[in-house]
Amino acid sequence: MRRIDAIAIVFGVFVAGGLVYLALQLLGLDSENSGIWSQTLLVCGLIGWLFTYVFRAVGNQMTYHQQRENYEKAFLQKRLDELSPEELERIQAEIEQERNSQL
Repeated sequence: MRRIDAIAIVFGVFVAGGLVYLALQLLGLDSENSGIWSQTLLVCGLIGWLFTYVFRAVGNQMTYHQQRENYEKAFLQKRLDELSPEELERIQAEIEQERNSQL
């Protein structure tokens, strides 16, 4: 995420809070109750976002982790494609030998 995107999100949340405050006043709440309820909604939204962030971080669903995993797969596939048939057979034989020795 770029810095301008983060600034736009913060500005959008600020404007949304103001709109909720005004909407609650139009629905008949006084300014004190409108402020309390708009802040309550803001805090609940923030906690909800925080939970989604924690779940993505714990589940390794973050953008950085996915990009790194894709890079590693592509790198290993490229290395595998560069191997000659003889080298590939030798590596497969080594893997088989290791599997048999572990049993």
